[in-house]
Amino acid sequence: MSDQFIPNITTELRKDIVKVPEAIQEASGIIVFGKKIRSIIYTTDIAIIRNTNANAVIAVYPFTPHPAITKSIIEAADIPVFSGVGGGLTQGIRANYMSLFAESQGSIGVVLNGPTPVDTVEEVCKIVDIPVVCTVTSAYSLIEEKLESGVKIINISAGRNTPEVVAYFRKLYPELPIMATGGPTDESIRATIQAGANAITYTPPSNGELFSKKMDLYRQQELEKYKKLY
Repeated sequence: MSDQFIPNITTELRKDIVKVPEAIQEASGIIVFGKKIRSIIYTTDIAIIRNTNANAVIAVYPFTPHPAITKSIIEAADIPVFSGVGGGLTQGIRANYMSLFAESQGSIGVVLNGPTPVDTVEEVCKIVDIPVVCTVTSAYSLIEEKLESGVKIINISAGRNTPEVVAYFRKLYPELPIMATGGPTDESIRATIQAGANAITYTPPSNGELFSKKMDLYRQQELEKYKKLY
């Protein structure tokens, strides 16, 4: 059976977007509140979030979560947002409040870092009515108690060892929803999917890198105009 034709509608102003690798489409996806999510862009850059074809955003950052940041990202995004709410430095009551705030602003899920104590996980799971995602950094991460406390999805970020860590937890939990970093190439993305990841997080080029390519294009256009005149 031949592939169905899929109409593609865009405009001149919106055609230049950050596209996630096509290989991610091979993942099964995770259905959250009726929305199938395969590709998740890992950024807090609002300009990139507004100009991507990813299915969702995972907005975590290396600072204490702040309501102003969460609110800004969710308001700017036109795709679902998984909001970071702490778990490392930010635990206990503040993580609880951040989770409730993220839900009230429209997050599709909240993300807790790997070091999050089980008691904080339990409280967050009681407070919110959206999926709680727990980040896993290695095969040594102890997740059994967190899953029992109510964690619905794990987010595996184990560097170059990610496919092996995904395979390890997939064997332990055959039906557990797993999102994982896919790495920089189609081969690494496919390896992560084949290991058992349902959805892939993708780190886009930085704003500076994207602008550098555009400036190279502008310089080339100026050179061509100059050659035509002289």
